[in-house]
Amino acid sequence: MKLTSVLSAAFGAALLATSAIAHATLEQQEAETGSYYKAVFRIGHGCSGEATLKVRVTIPEGVVSVKPMPKPGWGLETVTGAYEHTYDLHGTDVSEGVKEVVWTGELADAHYDEFVFRAKLDGSLTPDEMLFFPTVQECANEDNAWVEIPAKGQNAHDLDKPAPGLMLSTPHKHNH
Repeated sequence: MKLTSVLSAAFGAALLATSAIAHATLEQQEAETGSYYKAVFRIGHGCSGEATLKVRVTIPEGVVSVKPMPKPGWGLETVTGAYEHTYDLHGTDVSEGVKEVVWTGELADAHYDEFVFRAKLDGSLTPDEMLFFPTVQECANEDNAWVEIPAKGQNAHDLDKPAPGLMLSTPHKHNH
């Protein structure tokens, strides 16, 4: 009887965990401006039972030097373009770079996966503000477009399809 109770509790916890990752989310949801950031996007389900075939992440202004991580079995492409501003990247002015990262493959609805890139969060970004990464899951017959950005003062949890958000913080002084 005890084993049955433990298994029931574990199954219930697994169901709760599944519903908790229903949106496209970032694993690490806070980072310092001016730092390098490893963005790990979590995809917890497909589109109404269908497998995810493509994941597209839009890179917001002020996120530069984007380097996506290849995934075994998935195609990887980047879409580049001009930035709205010029950024200083280790003494070099950069005015264009990756604007979108696209992974193409197949992720069954019953499975979970992560999509990763590394980037520099420019020091000109404003601390204590959210930076949003609109993310679209493309499936065979429909998409999950996690692209809604809350208005100032609005809670992202009030949106149906919130874009993954990153809270920017003030850089800490590091003693060497």
